Amino acid sequence: MSLRPTRAVGLLLNLGHAIDHMFLLIFASAVGPIAAELGFARWEDLMPWGAGAFALFGIGSLPAGRLGDLWGRRRMMLIFFFGMGLAALLVACTRSAWQLAAALTVLGAVAAVYHPVGIPMLVRGAPRPGFVIGVNGLAGNIGVALSAVVTGFIVKYVGWRAAFAIPALVSIACGIAFARAAPPEAMAPARREVTRSMLPKHALAHVFAVITVASISGSMLYNFTTNGNAELLRERFHGIVEDPALLGALLAAVYVAGALAQLAVGTLLDRVPVKLLYAAIVAMQVPFFAAAMSAQGWALYALMVAFMIAVFGAIPFTDALIVRYVDDTMRSRVSGMRLTVAFGVSSLAVWILGPLVKAAGFRTLLLLMAGTAMVTLGIVMLLPRSTGVGLDEQAPAIDRAPL
Repeated sequence: MSLRPTRAVGLLLNLGHAIDHMFLLIFASAVGPIAAELGFARWEDLMPWGAGAFALFGIGSLPAGRLGDLWGRRRMMLIFFFGMGLAALLVACTRSAWQLAAALTVLGAVAAVYHPVGIPMLVRGAPRPGFVIGVNGLAGNIGVALSAVVTGFIVKYVGWRAAFAIPALVSIACGIAFARAAPPEAMAPARREVTRSMLPKHALAHVFAVITVASISGSMLYNFTTNGNAELLRERFHGIVEDPALLGALLAAVYVAGALAQLAVGTLLDRVPVKLLYAAIVAMQVPFFAAAMSAQGWALYALMVAFMIAVFGAIPFTDALIVRYVDDTMRSRVSGMRLTVAFGVSSLAVWILGPLVKAAGFRTLLLLMAGTAMVTLGIVMLLPRSTGVGLDEQAPAIDRAPL
C-alpha cells in the first residue's frame, strides 16, 4: 500500500494550510473596525491584544507534534479542522478586549496543530518533497491572501464578526470531509519502522540549531509584514485608494504573488543546492525593505510585492531540511520543537508592532525588517557547505534523492 496520502486527503491538507494562515490573520485585517467597536481610539492600541494567538501558535506546536507522532496525525487533523471552526465562532461572539484576547489565544493554540502534523502527513512518501512543500506553501499563502480580500469584503458588507463566523463554517465542513476521506491509521508514526538512516547527532544538532534560529528571524519578518501590511498600505495610499474592500483586494494580490514564489522555490528545491538558494532569496529582502522606507503610493505597492515574494519565498526551506534529514517516525516532534521556539519568540513581533508603529512609524519598522533580514542571511550562511544538490554530501546513506 502506498505511503502517500490520497488525492482527496492531500487536497484537504493543503486547504488546512490555507485555513491555518487565513484564520490567524483575520484579526489583523479587521483590526481597525474591531478597535472602533471596542472603544479603542487607534488600531495600534488593540494590536497587542492579539499576541496571545501567535504565542500559543508557537508554544502549542511542541505538544501538537508529540501527539501527532505518538497518538496519530489523522486524529490531530480532525481536532484542527473542528477546533479552528469552533474557536473562530468563539471570537465572533466576544464583547470586550479581554474576551477577544482569550478567544484569539484559543484560536492560536488550535492553529498550532497544523504545521507539525499536517505537513509531515502530506510529504510522507512523496518522491519530490520540495515540490510538495512548495504547493503546500502556495496553499498557505493563498490563505493569507484570502484573509485580506475576504475579510475586507465581509467587514464592509456584513461586519467583522461575520468575517470570523463564515470561515468557521468552512473549516467545520472541511473537518467532516477529512473524517470521511482520510482512512484510520494502522499505527501512530512513532510506532512504525524507521526507514532511513540519520545524520550523526552533532551534525543533526548543527543543522537543527541553524534552521531554528533562521526560523525565528524569518518568522519575525513574516509576522511584521502579514500583520502590518494592511495598515501600511492604508497609510501610504491615503488620498489614492481608501476603500477597504479595494485595499483588501490589492493586498490579496500581493500575497498571491508571494504564494506563487513559494511554488517556484519548491520546484527549485528539488534541483538546486539548498544553501545557495536560501541565501539568495534572503539576500533579496534587504534592499527591498530599505527602499520601501520612504516609498509612497504605487511605488510602495511595487516594493511590497517584491519584499513579500522574498519573505514568502524563504518559508519552505526549514520544512524541506527537516524532511530531508529526519525520519517520518519522529518528524512531527522535531518540527514541533523547531516551531515552538521560532513561532513562540516571533510572536513578540505582533506584540510590539502596534506600539512601535505608533511611536516611530512604518519607516522605522521597515528599517528594523531590513536589519532582521541581514541577520537571517548571516545565519543561513552557517548551514553546512554543499557541493551537490540538496546538501548531498551531508545526506543520510538512505534516501539520497535531492531536496
